[in-house]
Amino acid sequence: MKSSEVIHVAIGGMTCAACVRRVENALRELSGVTDVAVNLATSRATITHDESWAGLEALKELVEAEGYRYLGVPDLAQGDPASLAREEEIRDLKKKVAVGAILSVIIFFGTMQHWFSFLMAIPREAMLWAMFLLTTPVVFWVGDRFISGALKAARRKTTDMNTLVAVGALSAYIYSALATFYPRFFAAAELEAHVYFDGAAIIITLILLGRLLEAGAKGKTSLAIQRLVGLSPKTARILLDGEEKDIPLDELVTGDVVVVRPGEKIAADGEVVSGSSLVDESMLTGEAIPVTKEKGAGVFAGTINKTGSFNFRAAKVGAATTLAEIIRLVEAAQGSKAPIQRLADRLASVFVPVVFLIAIITFLIWYYVPAEANFSRALLNFVSVLVIACPCALGLATPTAIMVGTGVGAKRGILIRGGEILEKAHQLTYVVFDKTGTLTRGRPEVTDLVCAPGVDENRLLTAALSVEARSEHPLAAAIMEYGRARGVRPGEVEGFEAISGRGARAQINGEQYLVGNMSFLKREGVALNGLEAAAARLAMEAKTCVFVAGKEGALGLFALSDREKDSALEAIKRLKVMGLKLLMITGDNQATATAMAGRLGIEEVMAEVLPADKEKVIRQLQERGEVVAMVGDGINDAPALARADIGIAIGAGTDVAIEASGITLMTEDLRAVAGSISLSRRTMKAIYQNLFFASIYNIIGIPVAAGALYPFFGLLLTPEFAALAMAMSSVSVVSNSLRLWKLGDRYWLD
Repeated sequence: MKSSEVIHVAIGGMTCAACVRRVENALRELSGVTDVAVNLATSRATITHDESWAGLEALKELVEAEGYRYLGVPDLAQGDPASLAREEEIRDLKKKVAVGAILSVIIFFGTMQHWFSFLMAIPREAMLWAMFLLTTPVVFWVGDRFISGALKAARRKTTDMNTLVAVGALSAYIYSALATFYPRFFAAAELEAHVYFDGAAIIITLILLGRLLEAGAKGKTSLAIQRLVGLSPKTARILLDGEEKDIPLDELVTGDVVVVRPGEKIAADGEVVSGSSLVDESMLTGEAIPVTKEKGAGVFAGTINKTGSFNFRAAKVGAATTLAEIIRLVEAAQGSKAPIQRLADRLASVFVPVVFLIAIITFLIWYYVPAEANFSRALLNFVSVLVIACPCALGLATPTAIMVGTGVGAKRGILIRGGEILEKAHQLTYVVFDKTGTLTRGRPEVTDLVCAPGVDENRLLTAALSVEARSEHPLAAAIMEYGRARGVRPGEVEGFEAISGRGARAQINGEQYLVGNMSFLKREGVALNGLEAAAARLAMEAKTCVFVAGKEGALGLFALSDREKDSALEAIKRLKVMGLKLLMITGDNQATATAMAGRLGIEEVMAEVLPADKEKVIRQLQERGEVVAMVGDGINDAPALARADIGIAIGAGTDVAIEASGITLMTEDLRAVAGSISLSRRTMKAIYQNLFFASIYNIIGIPVAAGALYPFFGLLLTPEFAALAMAMSSVSVVSNSLRLWKLGDRYWLD
């Protein structure tokens, strides 16, 4: 089976949903490409390909052959080429909008000469010539992007938004030019030789103004990436032969010792080797309280040193840092498509041809049917229908909301992998929590030690520590810490064997010992020697019991307690308010699990579940029709995280768990679970609103432009107002998406 790779490519010149569809269809024809997703808001194509694909040079040729600009592969060090192209476009738009606005005002005065007495002395023929000369640069220079875009589309035997604008503006311009130079032709045909130079100029200027506002607003949707990239310092100060030396960040290598002073940004991921300080890690976790860093503590690139100075040894630099990985995740999420976007894509494929058909029908009706039918009115309504149609708003509806939603999440330490995850998350009905390390701190402590009758405590401790010294389980670590604090040291063992989810066995001086839960001992046929009552009592206190057994049966037990996280109770309350059903799943015994769940307010509990069976529990819920989120942090949670409709991994957990999840929480604050779901709901609400705005402009505007209200109210829509409505539809969609930024500080409060 061929392995797949994913690359991101910036593409310029796309203006509407029809452009997106055309680029996607073209790139899918490229040899070796297996999937393509093009995002209008980010001007980026996400391309999945196999090892034998045609390559970037072929991709570039194909993009340019379709009439668009190949801007290259985004590089964090060099900046986003799409953002740079957008800045250049904004400068060009500002210049052309200014020229278009000035000329349009003059053209309007000249076209409506009879309204202004101070212009009445100028002969009408001279005024028409002047209007023609002033309108020509507006149409062919200010509006050159529409005409060139329409020609490129025509060469590909297709249409897009440029086609609508170009045909509308040129129709008014050419008709007015004919009326200016060949008025006798109109008189012979018994037609009035009206001119609409002002309409042609104002249409182009208003639509360009909409483009300018849209480009500025789209730039704001990428604030999350800009802020993340800006977190990296440009230089690093390293210790070299006992002296400090400033070097460019890209020269920093693994193993360098980096000096960090108060107020400076940390240049790489690493481990503190000397000194101490408080570090602001809010860019990673969303937590405002600085974190204490001392020798042995981990530090992360982009975080800010607050008070003291320290040195750390670089472990991950450049593209390998946690910050770089977050940027990649956010970029991938913002370039993704939600399934709901497919509806907009299908509409875009037929939108422009349908609009042309409606415009032609409108022209024919107004030319032949009404008693006052005339060519001028038919032409104006034809132009109005073309101009008011807005496929660009349709193309921006989903990606802008996803960009802002994922950006808000990244700001608060919630990394969402893409639009599909957002759409699924707002449909959730069940949230399943792993207990240890997720709902609890994951650092259990021994609270009680109970010996069986006649058993020496020192023997019990020695046996337990000797076996648990080989184990990596958190309970084993707690028992080791407890025993060492009492001066007990582990002995040599042979034949160590770990039994997943149950315990371990080993031989000490030729005698076999077992350490594990009660079900493990019962399965092995070991006598409990009267410890059942003590285990039951401790379990009612939400404590986990670990038994130690030798040849004569159970020697005793350790009771351990793992306190719930401070945020767990509040998180559970918020999820309940949101109407979600909750389940806690754990390998602990039923009594301990029930006691913990009771303290947190979780009604459903599944205890004594082996790691391999967690995935089965998720599958069973899905078979009942539930949409399930799994919240976990460990390697043994990875299968369940992958099986769930949405896997939510605690960022402090393992890389395997994070890789298997759709949402990663960089914070230990469990309220972010509710936050991620609430953010999803708000983002999807914004998407639905955007699709409504994009559609309602056309559903209402096109019939009005066609003259549907004229028989009842005598109301017609001029091309100028149609152009203004078309421009504002895109602006309203982007502005509605940007409202999510304002919810950034309270997004999890439903």
